[in-house]
Amino acid sequence: MFIDHERAVSLLEKYGSPLYVYSEKILRERCRDLLTAFRGRITPSYSVKANTNPSLLKIIRGEGLSADAMSPGEIFVLERSGFGAKEIFYIGNNVSREEMSCCIERGILVSVDSLSQLEQFGMISPGSRVAVRFNPGTGAGHCDKVITAGHNTKFGVQREFCPEVKKILERYSLKLAGINQHIGSLFLEPAPYVDAAESLLDMAAEHFPGLEFIDFGGGFGVPYRSGEKRLDLAELARMMFEKIDSFLQKYDNKEVRFKCEPGRYISAECGVLLGTVHAVKTNYGKCYVGTDIGFNVLMRPVLYGSYHEIEVLSSDRPENGMTEATIVGNICESGDILASDREIGPVSEGDIIAVKNAGAYGYSMASNYNCRLRPAEVLISEDGSERLIRKADTLESLMANF
Repeated sequence: MFIDHERAVSLLEKYGSPLYVYSEKILRERCRDLLTAFRGRITPSYSVKANTNPSLLKIIRGEGLSADAMSPGEIFVLERSGFGAKEIFYIGNNVSREEMSCCIERGILVSVDSLSQLEQFGMISPGSRVAVRFNPGTGAGHCDKVITAGHNTKFGVQREFCPEVKKILERYSLKLAGINQHIGSLFLEPAPYVDAAESLLDMAAEHFPGLEFIDFGGGFGVPYRSGEKRLDLAELARMMFEKIDSFLQKYDNKEVRFKCEPGRYISAECGVLLGTVHAVKTNYGKCYVGTDIGFNVLMRPVLYGSYHEIEVLSSDRPENGMTEATIVGNICESGDILASDREIGPVSEGDIIAVKNAGAYGYSMASNYNCRLRPAEVLISEDGSERLIRKADTLESLMANF
């Protein structure tokens, strides 16, 4: 971890607890890992929903990545962070006509994910470029809630509807610029992604000549548990290149570009969430460690049952004496649990805890539930200096929109 006890104490004294802290060095490394592995043959585009902080977005853009947006708000943040219209791909879901018009007016390419939405787009902007999101019929992910393809998900157009897609395109003189898919999130083995990519390539070859690009989606996992094997990017790239080479032998447009949409892989490991222990108690033989990290600050464990490594930071903590405890937050819900029955070292009130790999789907999913204040965010630069990149909420800000 890039923060020790002394630095954590200093940061919490300055910026308050809890606190999101990010490493510029790790963020840049993950961007470069992707660019190196894919060697320009597959272009990574950051899935901005993972973390929308403008300071991080500027770094990501500086490393040469474009971005995918899912809402007008994300478009606004990306534009304010320096991204141009050609660097943004809008992959919405059940979007309104107003959202489509927002993209069209800005010159941002839109991907639609249903026949009805393609029809609506054609009515609004006949003759325009458009993309279509397809559902390959199979998905992958660490839990059902993040599997975004297959027979039990709302996303995408199933392959069997390709003839209907072509009819709508022709009816409104639409130019199909690209096709895209996303099978799910947090896979650590290449096979599901490669198999789904092959299916998309086969569909392109059969139904859609002349595409400008094919977007395979994201979902690249990171090891949240100690000892988990990292996703082998080099092997993933090798397998993908084989499928692409085979596809290009039979496809009419040899200049077609290939894209992917990593989010978590880029930002998860650069973030740590610091918090403070405020209570240690035993209820009917079970130990609870009470912290100020409620699910309003980190939703993933409650929403997905997600696992995060949690470390107690203390200058004088003994090396032995592990105990089993359930680590909880300060929200008035019995499900406000960071970690259940976790082996941790000796812990007492006032200790600092660090939740690792919190840079993706952390602050971006935070809320003011229970009128709790969202924390500040701090960036540790490559030279070791720090700067505040988002102020913490205040009591006054809770009332700002009333």
